[in-house]
Amino acid sequence: MGKTEKKENRYGLLGRNISYSFSQGYFTKKFEELGLNNHSYENFDIPDISQFKSVLDEPNLKGLNVTIPYKQDVIPFLDELDGKAAKIGAVNTIKFTKNGLKGFNTDAYGFSESLQKFLKPHHKKALVLGTGGASKAICFVLDELGIDHAYVSRNKKKNQFTYEELTQNLMEEYTVIINCTPLGTHPNVQNKPALPYQHIGNKHLLFDLIYNPEKTTFLALGEANGATISNGLEMLLGQAEKAWEIWNTP
Repeated sequence: MGKTEKKENRYGLLGRNISYSFSQGYFTKKFEELGLNNHSYENFDIPDISQFKSVLDEPNLKGLNVTIPYKQDVIPFLDELDGKAAKIGAVNTIKFTKNGLKGFNTDAYGFSESLQKFLKPHHKKALVLGTGGASKAICFVLDELGIDHAYVSRNKKKNQFTYEELTQNLMEEYTVIINCTPLGTHPNVQNKPALPYQHIGNKHLLFDLIYNPEKTTFLALGEANGATISNGLEMLLGQAEKAWEIWNTP
């Protein structure tokens, strides 16, 4: 594949090991459909956040999306944070303004839109698997929706569960389970969070931020036990649309 021709309006994704990115395919198609021939979207794959400065030297940049592992690391490079992004402590969208770089978080919007379609009155407590940058936006939304939540991680920390501590009683109490870990992503599709899946039933809602594969092992095992399931595709679409709106708002 040849290098993307340098257009007048360049957008892109900042991340590490992002040879396949949803964003690049999505926005390239969007620009084609809108007839925006002077727009391009490319991946800025950097091994370390210190190299972000070299990305900023690129000409005609108008906006960036940010993915793992830089959603928190990029914040010190920004001139301003939107209120929501500041509360969340993670940025996935950067707007280039005349006053410098402004950071936003549209993951929260995408997740909120996607999750609310599935919520039932008994979905009062959620387990959030993983504690990285992605989980910050998720917990922000759960707070907004009044859903009590607890982190689950492999290592014991204060106010968190480990996977070993998830008893039947706890699993029955926490009926929403959100996977914010990369476990199960293509190509390692057999991987899954170490949950006691036998305690998942038809009252549960399982949400996976992963979208490739469409149905992770985590979701498939939940579905087999009667749980409602959703992958992260709609959340991604929502956050991408919101980013486009931010870039185009004067």
